[in-house]
Amino acid sequence: MTWLTNGVAGVVLAANVMLPASAHAQPTESLAGVWTFNRSLSAVPPEIGFNVAWLPSTSGGDAGTPPAGGGRGRRGGGGAPGGRAGSGFFAPRESYEDSQRVSLLTTEARKPPVRLMIVDTPGAVTITNDLGQSRALHPDGKPDSVEFQGVLFPVTTRRDGDRLIALYHVQRDRDVRYTYSRSATPPQLIVDVEFIDHGEVGDKERCVYEPGVATDTSAAPSPAPSTPGSAARGTASQPASVPAQPSPEGFDERPGAEFKGIKAIGILVEELSQQAISCGLNHDALESALARRLTSGGFDVRKNSDEDTYVYVNVMTATQSTGTCVSRYDLFLYTHGTAKLSYTERPVLVQVSLMHRGGIGTSAPSAHAAAVTHGLENYVDLVMTQIHDANK
Repeated sequence: MTWLTNGVAGVVLAANVMLPASAHAQPTESLAGVWTFNRSLSAVPPEIGFNVAWLPSTSGGDAGTPPAGGGRGRRGGGGAPGGRAGSGFFAPRESYEDSQRVSLLTTEARKPPVRLMIVDTPGAVTITNDLGQSRALHPDGKPDSVEFQGVLFPVTTRRDGDRLIALYHVQRDRDVRYTYSRSATPPQLIVDVEFIDHGEVGDKERCVYEPGVATDTSAAPSPAPSTPGSAARGTASQPASVPAQPSPEGFDERPGAEFKGIKAIGILVEELSQQAISCGLNHDALESALARRLTSGGFDVRKNSDEDTYVYVNVMTATQSTGTCVSRYDLFLYTHGTAKLSYTERPVLVQVSLMHRGGIGTSAPSAHAAAVTHGLENYVDLVMTQIHDANK
């Protein structure tokens, strides 16, 4: 499951967030909690995915027999140009949506999320990754759909005892099955992934997650780019990060050069969900707290602004069955510039991510707002430190 953004080189933030005792004392059948991926205990094949679907062409051939060049497009040889193999076989065409589903779920399997936050209720199981991307699965055994990076996935979810089984329908006769289970000793979340082709299980993997969070945002992948939200509150889209290429005439290669000269910073806090409000978070209070922090650091601050250089804050909150509040909070520092991209003839205006920090916090509702605010204030301090150090 594809899922913190790399920060500026040389700055590594590690925040350890301990789960309350109640989160560890949940009944075995509940998947709820915050879980961290343990790669050493997991079995993740680097080339997991579907076989190439070879079909006989109209010119004949032995149906069901793969071409001599090998049957796995990512591991074996291919055929002639245009998808035809030497024995009269060809790979069938697939729609754009189908290819996107295959690509997204294959990438997700090859790069499991570093962290998962799960809220498990009888009617829905909400799974949020370390980038704040959520999926709500309804274990009623009925066809449903979930959206992942702008692509809709038909999915059927059911419970089998203590296990949660989600079957994603990717293409005709092709599915990817996720099975979530929990062990008590040691406490672990097990995620088994199986690629099913025409009813037969092919590649599979097992991901092992352990309770708790050890956040290191320096080496995690960036979220998928999306269209920037406007300055108005309540926009659901997250600003995009577009990598810019250096101009031919050269560029400043000194460490921290991208922060040099920043004196004014806008701040845009995404509108909070009802769950976040129920946990004590307040949009205006959070915006004011971070704005005061930036002002005290000597910056000219513009509230509710995504113009020029600005801080963007997004908080996603869920409530566990125990009443504990769990929030994923992210802070980005964005700016704008012109760049000559590899596929453009002229320089274009782009939005660039200068820095990103994020974490997950769990606490009782009475203390949750203060905990999340404190975590984001620490990230603002990191932003200011980077800028001040670059301008010495």
